[in-house]
Amino acid sequence: MTVNEIYSIILAASAAAAAGLVGAFALMKRTILAGDVMSHIALPGLGLALLWGINPLLGGTATLFLGILIIWKLENKTRLTTEVVICVIFASAVAVGALVTPEEELIHALFGGFGKLSLAEFIIGFLLSATVIFLLWRLKDRLVIGLFSTELASATKISTNLLGLYFLLIFGLAIIVGLRFLGAILVGSLVIIPAAAARQLTHTLGSFLITSSAIGVVSMV
Repeated sequence: MTVNEIYSIILAASAAAAAGLVGAFALMKRTILAGDVMSHIALPGLGLALLWGINPLLGGTATLFLGILIIWKLENKTRLTTEVVICVIFASAVAVGALVTPEEELIHALFGGFGKLSLAEFIIGFLLSATVIFLLWRLKDRLVIGLFSTELASATKISTNLLGLYFLLIFGLAIIVGLRFLGAILVGSLVIIPAAAARQLTHTLGSFLITSSAIGVVSMV
């Protein structure tokens, strides 16, 4: 096994663990399908980056986080649910992405792959995965309170508005790391499937979160 293959396996496992943890919270928030939709928001950025000859993950990151800010703003301005707003952005993103992505690169953008991985890409990807896991564990109590009672959240001085933005940004980070391996089409499954499976196997919050991450790692590796 080459060093590059070892890097790829480690990064894939860390990305899957982060995505599984994000999926657990998304399932509790009833926005689990957002994982499949949000990944497609990165497609226009991937396409433009490939067209201009720059790192596609940089382009995907830019459009994904721009989409997240638009989703957050629309959600607060219109009072639509998160999933409805995401679906509106999704339709536009897919249309634009399909138009701007070079035909010969479209399959890679949609489905990803385990290609050559540089040391810099490995370090950045691993740090992003670790950041997702760290932030979710730090925010887990506030996220749970905000999920079950907005009144209690207000009473404990938790801003559910900002908390929603933080979660969307963390969600985006997890999607970005997974894009390297699964592309815009499949990365959503890395959020959805582990959480759904873990929900059937566990009954407490801690075991649910850990099991969801573990299933994500197993499914990726």
